[in-house]
Amino acid sequence: MLLIISDLHLTDGTSGATISPGAFSIFAERLAELATSASCRADGQYRPLERLDLLLLGDVLDVIRSTRWSSAGVRPWDDPRMPQLVDEVGEITDAILEHNAEALTVLRNLSREGGIRIPPADRRGRPAHDAEPQPVRVRTHYMVGNHDWFYHVTGAGYDSIRRRVVERMGLANRHDAPFPHDPLESAELLETLRAHRVCARHGDVFDPFNFEGDRDASSLGDAIVIELLNRFGVEVQAQLGDDLPDATLAGLREIDNVRPLLLAPVWIDGLLERTCPFTALRKQVKQVWDRQAEEFLALPFVRNRDSWSPVDLVDGLERALKFSQRLNVGWASSIVSWLASLRGPNDPSYYHHALKEQDFRNRRAAHIVYGHTHQVETVPLDASYQEGSVLNQVYFNSGTWRRVHSQTRLALGEHEFIPCDVMTYLAFFRGDERKGRVYETWSGTLGVSTQHAPFYRVDPGTASTPHGQRLPTSGLRGHAPHFGPAAAPRGIVPTRRV
Repeated sequence: MLLIISDLHLTDGTSGATISPGAFSIFAERLAELATSASCRADGQYRPLERLDLLLLGDVLDVIRSTRWSSAGVRPWDDPRMPQLVDEVGEITDAILEHNAEALTVLRNLSREGGIRIPPADRRGRPAHDAEPQPVRVRTHYMVGNHDWFYHVTGAGYDSIRRRVVERMGLANRHDAPFPHDPLESAELLETLRAHRVCARHGDVFDPFNFEGDRDASSLGDAIVIELLNRFGVEVQAQLGDDLPDATLAGLREIDNVRPLLLAPVWIDGLLERTCPFTALRKQVKQVWDRQAEEFLALPFVRNRDSWSPVDLVDGLERALKFSQRLNVGWASSIVSWLASLRGPNDPSYYHHALKEQDFRNRRAAHIVYGHTHQVETVPLDASYQEGSVLNQVYFNSGTWRRVHSQTRLALGEHEFIPCDVMTYLAFFRGDERKGRVYETWSGTLGVSTQHAPFYRVDPGTASTPHGQRLPTSGLRGHAPHFGPAAAPRGIVPTRRV
């Protein structure tokens, strides 16, 4: 059995909250249940698993999302092997490991003898629940993404950092070799993936903001996070922290949970409208953001990206990021459309890239798995038939383990977002495991309570409806149920409360 999780984004605690350690305990319990289920074979017999593989598919330890970079004399886009940068990465990594010690202890214990224990089989080939449980060997593999790419760099300094990561997380990776970014870089990992007919990668290679052809080098996304998102919160706190409402300050700490990330200014606009009743303060916050955006856009590292980009990258970023360049209508949709034009297909899903994977095209892989987008997906790709057998090929996105703020659909111009905490994991089975099933996915969302947060409504609210009032139906069109016949008459859409 192969388990895949990604995008945990465990930080050093300087840039907002990460997922609760309790999530790891829940995951460990669920692993034991999955291992027991996987031990039920297609022939009806119960034969306990001997090994379970867990793949961490990138962006697990988030080295980029730290405000420590603001006071450091180096940046990720400097020479990654310069001693000062290696030391900074080491210090941030150590802080991440310490800040998440409780959660990582749970993860490390999975790989220890007896970390996962399941019932043995009795004489009839059934689970012996009354007997002493037996251990299942767990191998935990770490692949890098765009927020932990430093662990892919060679050198003695990074070997030392990787050694601490391997020890604290209980990894199967060698510390004296780069953590793989492509499965072809690890023979053991590649063998494990192919045994389960899986092709997996983080997915940053399809994002021009976060991958520029070399995973041993920084990208524009690093600069956006460090020089804009990280600094913005620090500057607002320093300049306006005594004046802004607590709800505004608390909200600003969630800025990196907005997806896509370039919708951050749209999200800031909505946050200020909901939580800050003072027009002058709202204007000042936006001015701080625009100043930070101007400084970010003026960085040589950013300006140099305009020379090789096939599109007008810097001008596009200026229109997307700055309040002074804001469109009167459709700001959010224009940003999303521009991002889609950079990434290829006009679709936020990465399944288009899965169709081009060599392991998909030669039928070696039945399951193509990416992370990176934080949007969990299961997309059928192809069904092929030969000599009485069928191969169903499916694309999966492994989602995330963190809070996600998503924009509401009713009135995009209102710039409203709703948060929820997300936790997703994927399981793939081989041979006769899980009674012959091939995969199992689980995704949970936990709504965020706003009961104790002081919210104000200060914008005109022309497209929204106050809480407790009915939504008017004059602007809504009736339609037949999706399961009804095509010729069914249109029904009446009842009013609903919001």
